[in-house]
Amino acid sequence: TVEVEARSLPMELSEKRGVENNGFVQNEAFEGKEMDTSSQEEMPKTCSVDVDPVAVEETVLKPYAGMPKEVLLQFSSQPCYRVTREILFWLVIAGSIALVCTTITIIALSPKCLDWWQASPIYKIYPRSFKDSNMDGNGDLKGIQEKLDHITYLNIKTVWITSFFKSPLKDLGYGAEDFYDIDPIFGSMTDFENLIAAIHDKGLKVIMDLIPNHTSDKHQWFQLSRNRTGKYTDYYIWQDCTQAAGSVIPPNNWVSVFGNSSWQFDDVRKQCYFHQFGKEQPDLNFRNVAVQQEIQDIIKFWLGKGVDGFSFGTVKFLLEATHLRDEPPVNKSQNGESITAYSQLYHDYTTTQVGLHDIIRSFRHTMNELSTEPGRYRFMGTNDDEKEDIEATMMYYGTTFIQEADFPLNFNLINMKNLSGNSVFEAVDLWMKNMPAGKWPNWAVGSPNTARISTRIGKEYVNVMNMLLLTLPGTPVTYYGEEIGMENIASENVSEEHVNSGPVVVTFPEKSPMQWDGEVNAGFTEGNSSWLPVNSDYQSVNVEIQSAWSNSTLSLYRALTLLRNNELPMNRGWMCYIWNDRDVFVYVRELDGLDRVFMMVLNFGQESTIDLKAIVPNLPSEAVIRLSTHFSNAGEVVNTELIKTEMGEGLVLEYKTAKPVHTMEAFQGKCFVAEKACYSKAFNLLFANC
Repeated sequence: TVEVEARSLPMELSEKRGVENNGFVQNEAFEGKEMDTSSQEEMPKTCSVDVDPVAVEETVLKPYAGMPKEVLLQFSSQPCYRVTREILFWLVIAGSIALVCTTITIIALSPKCLDWWQASPIYKIYPRSFKDSNMDGNGDLKGIQEKLDHITYLNIKTVWITSFFKSPLKDLGYGAEDFYDIDPIFGSMTDFENLIAAIHDKGLKVIMDLIPNHTSDKHQWFQLSRNRTGKYTDYYIWQDCTQAAGSVIPPNNWVSVFGNSSWQFDDVRKQCYFHQFGKEQPDLNFRNVAVQQEIQDIIKFWLGKGVDGFSFGTVKFLLEATHLRDEPPVNKSQNGESITAYSQLYHDYTTTQVGLHDIIRSFRHTMNELSTEPGRYRFMGTNDDEKEDIEATMMYYGTTFIQEADFPLNFNLINMKNLSGNSVFEAVDLWMKNMPAGKWPNWAVGSPNTARISTRIGKEYVNVMNMLLLTLPGTPVTYYGEEIGMENIASENVSEEHVNSGPVVVTFPEKSPMQWDGEVNAGFTEGNSSWLPVNSDYQSVNVEIQSAWSNSTLSLYRALTLLRNNELPMNRGWMCYIWNDRDVFVYVRELDGLDRVFMMVLNFGQESTIDLKAIVPNLPSEAVIRLSTHFSNAGEVVNTELIKTEMGEGLVLEYKTAKPVHTMEAFQGKCFVAEKACYSKAFNLLFANC
């Protein structure tokens, strides 16, 4: 036996009782009890006990919850804990590095996201005919705001509003009297600001028209110019005219778009001014740098108001040749004095002159300056119908290194002279094969200056034309009312009585009021009359009634926009031509890495039967009808060796394949893609390098 105190292993025991183990309760209370000698007896004396030293050595301290720092440090330095800790540390570091590298790789390999003007169809509104809010018979900005839910109902996120500047409305508002103000017929600047706020609150974007080529003759600039006031003297194109026998002899044979000489004598200045359009719309002199700066300031003003983009119209007319030579006649044998129509001359000196694209690039530069804020890219389009000159149209895209328009408006489907499967194919192919690589296409089947689809090609083709519009690659542009199949009003109904802005100088049966419901004036106005008469078919062709019909033109339009928005192959995949003949046009939309393919079979002629399996190698023998112009056919399974379509019928077929068409040798040269992307099924994401 050994005495405990001598062995440095003190174990004090109470003679009366053992000391209670209070765990990790603070020691002060315990010590207080020990030191309180006034209330307790003297601490008992120690006594000696026998302890086995071997047993003491075998008592090993182990880790336990809540151990103090001193005890913890004893264990942290032991190899088994130190190694584990270091392994965990380096695993965390390696995992973090891997995560960063993976993120960088995904970003580097990911394709560019579609911009807002690519991701959604565009809905084009002629404001005077959309919705009247104050019962004066004219559509206005408040009316557009009231009907924004219709835009979202169509699954559309971009609104394009045609010109609403203060104007005498001689050409429906395209000759501005003041570029900085709203015409009172449409409302006030406050109304416009409220409309912009409401559009953005709904997650929509807004594009507006800007016609920089000319102004109204009521514009302050023109009034100052005709009086030769300061810098405004040369804001317009003035030339001396010869007067003989009481008539004015113009400087040359140039003819306006509306016919007759494009020169008009001004009694105040005693010179002729140049006008490409009506005599009330004098052309600005874009060779004057001050004029260019004025337009830049106008762009900045409206972008500052919250506008998301512009469509610049009539830009091919911005410059004219300074030499003023006569333009060559189409018919060389025609007497020059008898030339009065625009179509009788080749317009070599009044359109698309050298320097034009420098001006357009300056517009783009100004818009880019205000596009630096994330999510605020400003769209720029050009709106010029070059008819047969497709190369001139494509120049508005700019070059690989110098950007101009995001796209020039495509009139190919509007300008078709006759409707057939072949003509539709030719219109589509003309654009796709001439479009510069990497650019984005667009399509339109109606506009404010063209007869509506129902009138132009027939009611039976409205649905199939909308199906074409919404399944082609690129951005579709829908003119208001096309989603319900509106028709032109009869031209004889358009009279001066209805047009309160003055004598009628153009016909516009395609601008009749939007047909909202079957009530008086089709719900367009609560007033007694509208600025143009409502089409007589409004009780059966209107938004309200078609919203309730599952097989209506409106229901099909909504189903098509949903399909376009939700299916990757439809909004950024390949398009390959499969077949075209007098009756049908067939093409596919597919995406690399995705085995789901959509095939459009569109009939623009008479009833047709086609064997698609014989045309496309490896085509499955069956396909499912995803959408049809005959709604009852949706979901049916069809035999690809025997696809029948009626006149004006359209089918969106869906099938799966491991061999997409764009990889087949037989279809090389017949496939196009913009904003190429590939799908990874393993990671459920898109990447750029296929």
